[in-house]
Amino acid sequence: MKNSTLFKILLVCGGITLSTLASAHVHPQTQTPGANAEVSAPAAVKIEFDGPLEPAFSTLSVSDAQGHIVSTGHAQVDSTDRKLISVALPSLPSGKYTVHWTAVAADSHRTQGDYSFSIK
Repeated sequence: MKNSTLFKILLVCGGITLSTLASAHVHPQTQTPGANAEVSAPAAVKIEFDGPLEPAFSTLSVSDAQGHIVSTGHAQVDSTDRKLISVALPSLPSGKYTVHWTAVAADSHRTQGDYSFSIK
């Protein structure tokens, strides 16, 4: 086998491996409200991820500065766009709030994180 043929085979195999690894975890792409944003009281928090979520295992909640959960109900993954998860909020007073999320991809890989925003 020529070196160029072997190189092409290795390149294809490496590309398949990298694409599989890259799709194993989902990560936030857009957050509403955004990280460190100062906003008027939002009706909900929404996060769009770079891949589809597993609705049964993905979560989203919001807590106040004292650590009390203020989001209402359970987070919902959008049935028409499984990259989008949201949770409703009641009317909240001014202050700092923290969003906690857990995203489980369709292949069961899990990522999680949090970020804060403020209501003016």
